[in-house]
Amino acid sequence: MCQTTAFKIVSVDGGAASGKSSTSRGVAAQLNLMHVDTGSHYRAVTLACIEAGLAPEAPLQAFLDSLELGTQTIGNSARICLNGALVEDSRLRTDAVNAAVSHFAALPQVREKVKQFQRAQAALARKESFAGLIMEGRDIGSVIFPDADLKLYLQADEATRAARRKEEGQNDAISKRDELDKARKTAPLTIPEGAIVINTGKHSLEEVIRLVVELYVGNPINPSDL
Repeated sequence: MCQTTAFKIVSVDGGAASGKSSTSRGVAAQLNLMHVDTGSHYRAVTLACIEAGLAPEAPLQAFLDSLELGTQTIGNSARICLNGALVEDSRLRTDAVNAAVSHFAALPQVREKVKQFQRAQAALARKESFAGLIMEGRDIGSVIFPDADLKLYLQADEATRAARRKEEGQNDAISKRDELDKARKTAPLTIPEGAIVINTGKHSLEEVIRLVVELYVGNPINPSDL
């Protein structure tokens, strides 16, 4: 296992199926980092709203104020809890949640609900003696951790991303989600300032993980390899 002595924060941004989760999990395992999938946070809030019969245009603040977000670490993964209960991943990736999550995630009150919770994950990672934190999402390097030690932006063409979703057995309108995520007024999907862009469609997962590990430990990378 590779480790460096200083606690580091790695931000990983990108659109749907760009490889954020698989890359972040692999890097976390190699470097003993705590992995946080912020998409699961928005999916969990979306799930809670759907189950409460609330649409994105409904008054949500009172419901959000009553909703308790928590974390349970399982291995290197920081898993989302709602009102003290761990949420199974299968419940977060239904067609209903896939269709609604970008609409709920675009709401300022939803983003404010999760922002401080997400920032607090760094303190939790330190408390639990991880070597660092790797957090993935769509506004990590731009909003949540703009001073991250390493900023990454993963991308791939739409056909590659659609094929990945199909292999996962999921129905996800990738291009529509990209449009919604980039167009929202609050914390839109963008390439963060100073982020290193990696085209995951050019590489195998193992190669992308290797590149990120090399960047984390400070080894030089040929730009053509990205």
